[in-house]
Amino acid sequence: MFRNLGGGDMATRETKPTHPHGVTELCDEGKRLYASALRSGRISRSEVEPAPCLMDFALLHPDPDDTAWLRPIAPSAALAQRLHPIEREIQERRRRSVELADSFEPFMDISAQDPPTTHAITVLEGSHRINAALDLATAECRTEVLTVQPGGDRGEDRLSEGLERALSVVDRGVAMRTLYQHTVRHSQGTLAYAARLAESKVEIRTLEELIERLLVFDRTVAFIPARNDDQVALELRHPGLIDYLVKVFEQLWSRASPLLGELQYDPPPKGISGVQRSIAQLLVEGHVDDSIARRLGMNVRTCRAHVAKLSAILGSTSRAQLGYLIARSGILESDS
Repeated sequence: MFRNLGGGDMATRETKPTHPHGVTELCDEGKRLYASALRSGRISRSEVEPAPCLMDFALLHPDPDDTAWLRPIAPSAALAQRLHPIEREIQERRRRSVELADSFEPFMDISAQDPPTTHAITVLEGSHRINAALDLATAECRTEVLTVQPGGDRGEDRLSEGLERALSVVDRGVAMRTLYQHTVRHSQGTLAYAARLAESKVEIRTLEELIERLLVFDRTVAFIPARNDDQVALELRHPGLIDYLVKVFEQLWSRASPLLGELQYDPPPKGISGVQRSIAQLLVEGHVDDSIARRLGMNVRTCRAHVAKLSAILGSTSRAQLGYLIARSGILESDS
């Protein structure tokens, strides 16, 4: 942007660039010239040409006695001119804040008489906030904890964390029931964890397939994942939601087998194990290897090994043929 000085055609006018700064960020040249004008009482127009901001901000004005000179505005006067609109705005905001406070005061009195509202669903973002909510629910728990933990081997760190939390609960006389998947029966760490808690009020059972992770404390608050990366969870306190989740847990519990006991399978048809029969069912339903492995709590390599055994037993030469042979073999009918 350019500033037009003098008259005449646009092509012949002299122009000077303005200074792109505010009065609170006065340029170094402007500061020097303004200070010089204050000390001497005036300054020539030609001398202030490098700092047109002094005229833009009305820090200098023409000398009435000589148009070639400029006189400085007193700093106190310049400051007052700029403070006045700010103070007026502050006063207006204060008036507005008083009006808002007066408007809401009657409602504040009403809300103070009632207990604080408990949110039926609270979104917890980030592992720190999720763990803090779990720690609080654990500390406040008095009667019972129900948990569903899908997946395979828990890992040493997660088992240690789980053991510490479980002991803090059962040492207060709180009962605890946990559901794992059958694949944890091959995890020595999980078996040791179960043995450590065997003499306390902790029961652990396993199933072939489970729902997503679930924790219920005292049948009043529950936690479920809201995203696959475990970084977002939902804290549920609605009685209807809690009752529904408890019923789901009880149905799964009634079908599960004690972790430290023997699994009771129907006689496997044609040499096919219970795990392979579960995989066959999911294959017929159209699931891919990644989905099957996730649902049954095993890694993809193990899942593919079971699929290969199924193919060998049934004489399949392709994935498409395998689904047809599973359906024709009748191996899934023994589940009924």
